[in-house]
Amino acid sequence: MNTMTLWHLTGWEFAALACAALLVGFSKTAVSGANTVSLAIFAAILPARASTGVLLPILIAGDVLAVLTYRRHAHWPTLWRLFPAVAAGVLAGTVFLIWADDGMVRTSIGAILLLMAGVTVWRRRRAAADEGPDSVATRSGRLKARSYGVLGGFTTMVANAGGPVMALYLLSAGFRKLGFLGTSAFFFLIVNVTKVPFSAGLGLIDGTSLLLDAALVLFVVPGALLGKWAVDRINQRLFEQLVIAATVVGGLQLLLR
Repeated sequence: MNTMTLWHLTGWEFAALACAALLVGFSKTAVSGANTVSLAIFAAILPARASTGVLLPILIAGDVLAVLTYRRHAHWPTLWRLFPAVAAGVLAGTVFLIWADDGMVRTSIGAILLLMAGVTVWRRRRAAADEGPDSVATRSGRLKARSYGVLGGFTTMVANAGGPVMALYLLSAGFRKLGFLGTSAFFFLIVNVTKVPFSAGLGLIDGTSLLLDAALVLFVVPGALLGKWAVDRINQRLFEQLVIAATVVGGLQLLLR
């Protein structure tokens, strides 16, 4: 795989990757979608395609910590409705990665994230009342779940950027803070583990990338603990604003690189 090893990194480069790993932990237990900043840091220091393979095990470590923290709050009917569409998106993303270059990947994902952020803000301003999680059982709810599921699967496969897409879906479905975090925790643990054989088959994960992961994964734990401390101090409105803001920042970073 075309990536740098731990010994090829400067001290500043490793420190930046360590901060990005810490932010992964924070995003998994506090502000989902914030790890798009981590994605941008990894892509800036490592070769863009290779960076997705290095980042995936770090994301899985964060997912495990998030599941341990919020496992009681997952809404499984929503998860079961999402998984078939997500699987289709992952397969489409795998095909896309076979022939797409880094520029195409960044531009596509950045545009999708900004579009989703705009649609979510528009929908929430129009809504007279919040929808509950059970709204996914309606016809429009099923259509929305499929649409977001395919986009979430596609973006998470090609750039580990599915977090903002699913965050926007859960917000638009009216999930409160703990239900949001519990549902997204199980969702991404299952999806990211499923992605491993696809990423390995594309050459994005190998012994070199895993060695770098071993050095970085230790920083995920303090980030997750910081997120757990912070989430109890963030009210629902601020929580939603932070999720949308992180999505916009991540989308702009991908488009402007």
